[in-house]
Amino acid sequence: MNGHAMYAEVESLGENDQIVRHASLVKRIAYHLLNRLPPTVQIDDLIQAGMVGLLEAASSFNPDMGASFETFAGIRIRGSMIDEIRRSDWTPRSVHRKFRSVTEAIRKIENETGEDARDADVAAALGISLSDYHQILIDSSSSRIYSIDTMEDNMQDAAIPNSSDDTPDESFIHDEYRQQLAESIRLLPEKEQLVMSLYYDDELNFREIGEILDVTESRICQLHGQALLRVKARMSEWNAHN
Repeated sequence: MNGHAMYAEVESLGENDQIVRHASLVKRIAYHLLNRLPPTVQIDDLIQAGMVGLLEAASSFNPDMGASFETFAGIRIRGSMIDEIRRSDWTPRSVHRKFRSVTEAIRKIENETGEDARDADVAAALGISLSDYHQILIDSSSSRIYSIDTMEDNMQDAAIPNSSDDTPDESFIHDEYRQQLAESIRLLPEKEQLVMSLYYDDELNFREIGEILDVTESRICQLHGQALLRVKARMSEWNAHN
């Protein structure tokens, strides 16, 4: 059964059913994510995954956790969609290797200089042209867009009190991870930080951000990709010690 068919079937169950009342949340999250994803991702696949997440949320929701059902379901729906994106990742392994190389180069340059790694510095460290480096950033922005969403989900999960599953040490690590992620984003170069804010907080697309900053859509895509890889490089330091 495809996503829209599943959505229609759920809607026919009855007006008072909790799942029916929140089915529209699935579509809203699906279309919101779709605007950030490559054209290979189909809305129907997102809706189908989201409906599964909604069903799982309905069966496992505990009002004593301290969150509303809509908040709880939203996290589960979004997480289910991101899992589906991961399973159908179209990115070749060679491209993933390039991402890892860039992340390592950024980490090394910033550790050695104590300053933000510049485009030209990273390209030189990798032994590639600036145009080739910018293409890697564009690929990163389009193919790994769910990376920052996954980190945001971790932050949201950490903010919602769990039952008794987390030990005090695990809860502390969740809080520390959230703080480190927020700090990594806060310390981005000014233009990258602004792009991230306009994209994730204000939910503008690359074209709209380009108009605000008076640069091309392609340049915004590059800045977004570099911000993602820079945050990944900075978080790798934290992950290595935890």
